[in-house]
Amino acid sequence: MYGYIKGIIKEIESNHIIIDNNDIGYLIYVANPYYYKIDETYTIYTYNCIREDEYSLYGFKNKEELNLFLKLISVKGLGPKMALPMFATGSTTGIIDAIDRENVLYLKKFPKIGDKVARQIILDLKGKLNGNQISLLDNNSNDELTEALVALGYKQADIKKIVKNVDANLTIENQIKEALKLLLK
Repeated sequence: MYGYIKGIIKEIESNHIIIDNNDIGYLIYVANPYYYKIDETYTIYTYNCIREDEYSLYGFKNKEELNLFLKLISVKGLGPKMALPMFATGSTTGIIDAIDRENVLYLKKFPKIGDKVARQIILDLKGKLNGNQISLLDNNSNDELTEALVALGYKQADIKKIVKNVDANLTIENQIKEALKLLLK
């Protein structure tokens, strides 16, 4: 898994960039590819989306954007491809403020976000996002296990249901194995 990739931008397309790191070109989907400039060095924080039919990297300018993105994709009905465009025109503080103020109209201005999804975002995240310190994890959960499961592409809501049933005395490898068994039931 990749936490971030630091390298030189080699290509810019309408929905992604290619960043060169040690002669390997990583295709990373970003909200606004034109924010970047060719032949300049950037650090891009990444989310690895691993699914049955897809292995994709989604990139963000900073950790705050990444953490908010992870919170957004934990919402039922909102996947990475729908959440990413929210960062093209919306700032993290604007998105958080809209959620906390229940501003459905602001959320509906983003592509593919309709009334139902906007209300679901508010329902799931209102009061859980505290400004500049967007917490990816709940304080009472096993942080390392939760991070690993999020990185594997599981939804925060599903993880929250099973993490309390995993023996915290096991090694992290065995905790992940036990959690995966519970998630697959």
